[in-house]
Amino acid sequence: MRYQWLLALATVASVCHATDFKIEVSQPRQKILHFGASDAWSMQFIGLWDDQTEQEKIADWLFSLENDAQGKPKGIGLSVWRFNLGTGSAEQGKDSQIQPGTRTECFLTKEGSYDWTKQPGQRKFLKMAQQRGVPHFLAFMNSAPVYFTQNGLATNTGRGGTINLKDDCYDDFAKFMATAVKGIEEHDGIHFDYLCPVNEPDGHWNWLGPKQEGSPATNREIARLIRETGKAFKKQGLTTQIIVDESSDLRCLLATHETNWERGYQIRTFFSKDSTKTYLGNVPNVPRLMVGHSYWTNTPVPYMREIREQLRDTIAKYGLKFWQTELCIMGNDEEIGGGGGYDFSMKTALYVARVIHHDLVFADAESWSWWRSVGEDYKDGLIRVYTSDHMKSGYAVDSRLMWALGNYSRFIRPGATRYEVSSSAEFNPYGLMCSAYQNVDGKWVAVVINYSNQMQDFSLNLSNQQTVQWQMYRTSDVSGETLKPIGQTTGKQLLPPRSITTFVAQ
Repeated sequence: MRYQWLLALATVASVCHATDFKIEVSQPRQKILHFGASDAWSMQFIGLWDDQTEQEKIADWLFSLENDAQGKPKGIGLSVWRFNLGTGSAEQGKDSQIQPGTRTECFLTKEGSYDWTKQPGQRKFLKMAQQRGVPHFLAFMNSAPVYFTQNGLATNTGRGGTINLKDDCYDDFAKFMATAVKGIEEHDGIHFDYLCPVNEPDGHWNWLGPKQEGSPATNREIARLIRETGKAFKKQGLTTQIIVDESSDLRCLLATHETNWERGYQIRTFFSKDSTKTYLGNVPNVPRLMVGHSYWTNTPVPYMREIREQLRDTIAKYGLKFWQTELCIMGNDEEIGGGGGYDFSMKTALYVARVIHHDLVFADAESWSWWRSVGEDYKDGLIRVYTSDHMKSGYAVDSRLMWALGNYSRFIRPGATRYEVSSSAEFNPYGLMCSAYQNVDGKWVAVVINYSNQMQDFSLNLSNQQTVQWQMYRTSDVSGETLKPIGQTTGKQLLPPRSITTFVAQ
């Protein structure tokens, strides 16, 4: 009894002052369309494993919306799946000058015909995602097919900052993308809602090479390619939306960063009518949307909020929407030791959850995606895979990072609306962070991050004073707490340190 009394006393002593959060039901913000991850580059191998049990386990973790007998989610219920549409570096082998694990096959052959047996591993996971209820699919290109590039490769090999595409092949590249999207739907029954023809065209790594598939591009080159793609999609009767431009850095959307004017100011360049040579607002299948990656802008921590608020205001000025489509841990993420070495713990999970919170709350992102769904010994995969035969077989282990994304993706479903949340305390990115959403069925969801090392006294209420019974799901370093249902509450709760708790209205 004396030990229990001392433990209770210690717990009370470590609790911070109560923080009261109120969901402002009259202040809706952006729609939330989806949460996702990509199949690059692991699924081309994992999809061919003989061990289907491991494949099913991975697919369940990523896509499942089912619960087990105890009410615990089997997976994180991703709602958009990014498919890496290949360019032909795999067929080139060593001559591709690309690392073996990051090469991709291409549906188009050098003779000009299409081989619909290509990319079988990735296509298997497309179907596994669809079978588990994933409603949206996005295809993205890292390079034009090698037959159309200036150097005959899918990597830039230090050739400068212009697009690695022959001047007379813009229409050929566009036709390939339209044919590939249409062909996958005809052969696999997968409809791509979105396609992005370029990926990180402003990233300085993209014109250094060789390492992986990629190509730089100027804004004018991007605009020319998008226009050709719009024509090709319209000609083939495709409804797939063409999105731009998966910027490597939010700063390139707003101004210039580590580059020149040819690649900067992308928001106004593509969606201001004054930019006559690059305006995309009148191109078929192109929505009023900018797509970017949250790399490099998550430190210093105060700057993370500052740049996202600038982005939100600029996006609104031009009548656009914003999606964050890719993130993993990089060298400048020093708070958690950079990207090297896999981390199964809440250290990386909380760090990423804080980025998600900032992207949704301060940048008004409608969509949020992680980079690789499965990786190896680097902080770029939601799932860690172990293999001793160059990915011909292996086994997978889940991480707190994956389940932390699930605190959002599993419960905030496509079409939800984010609402403002007021607080009795100033915003603290090292303490409690709360965001709230209403799904299309009217049910409320709130995600609360406790970044601190202390127990936090917390309350959650609606501004209209409606009483809500909340079911709580928690992810923490405690054994078994991976979206674990931990009981119900009417809103007043102690939140354990280093945890993420999702509150779902009953």
